[in-house]
Amino acid sequence: MRLKLIPDDTKFDFFKASKIWLGISAFLIVLALVSVSIRGLNFGIDFRGGTTIRTESAQPVDIAGYRDAVAALDLGDVTITEIFDPTFRPDQNVAMIRIQAQDDTEAVSQDLINAVEGALQAAVPDIKFVSVESVGPKVSGELIKTAAIAVVLAIAAVLVYIWLRFEWQFAVGAVVALIHDVALTIGIFSEVGIRFDLAIIAALLTIVGYSLNDTVVVFDRVRENLRKYKQMPLKDVLNLSINETLSRTLMTSGTTLIALIALLVLGGDVIRGFVFAMTWGVIVGTYSSIFVASALLLRLGVKRDWTKSGPKNTGNKFADIDA
Repeated sequence: MRLKLIPDDTKFDFFKASKIWLGISAFLIVLALVSVSIRGLNFGIDFRGGTTIRTESAQPVDIAGYRDAVAALDLGDVTITEIFDPTFRPDQNVAMIRIQAQDDTEAVSQDLINAVEGALQAAVPDIKFVSVESVGPKVSGELIKTAAIAVVLAIAAVLVYIWLRFEWQFAVGAVVALIHDVALTIGIFSEVGIRFDLAIIAALLTIVGYSLNDTVVVFDRVRENLRKYKQMPLKDVLNLSINETLSRTLMTSGTTLIALIALLVLGGDVIRGFVFAMTWGVIVGTYSSIFVASALLLRLGVKRDWTKSGPKNTGNKFADIDA
């Protein structure tokens, strides 16, 4: 006997409150944009330029003592943060020291790094310098521009792909869902204040691919059912298609979240930002595939004659997996 978490014959009406869900999504997007414009993002060294020094010591981190040690060097904006992680040993006290990019300097000099390390060594004799990362102001500016272009090009490529494979209505629904996912992910980073660096850009691009995969599976089943039920109202076709793929959607998202939550708890602070972005992205991506992309498709309408396009059973290889 097979265990079924989701019955085969679910008949949920996903469009009963579609206006409310779309309204909530629109509100959250506006809230995310307002948060980014007012609070900004906690850019890492990749995007701000400067130097990050990660330290370890057996003594508890004294942020005021660390700050006094480097104050005499007149380095400008210096941020010192103690890192907490359940995987650390009792005698493993970790701090992150961020030094702003120095004016007219393409790369922070080794002499400056040596001076900071020497000052900290004098204050905390057993301190160890685990890693040092430096990025010049010009390089960080180019990285911001390149990262933005990468995300925009990825979404544009999705628009073209869906348009060619389906119809423009499907493309608009899919792209709006992707913009929804990216905007909410950036917004939560602004609100929470988690460091935003190149790893997060990689997470955003991964979220785009994950959300697109979910959306395409649903759209493939919609197209198949439009051929099969030519007289059925579009709303009923969409509801039927989402219910038929619901098992696959929840199984995929659920198993992915299990792995991500394990990494979030046990993976350590180095990858925590990336894993947090992925976890949030899987949740909003699953939501948007059902409540945003399909709801927009219902409002835009779609052609009912698919007899001239696409092979049979396209894209449904994994749509009938039991959950």
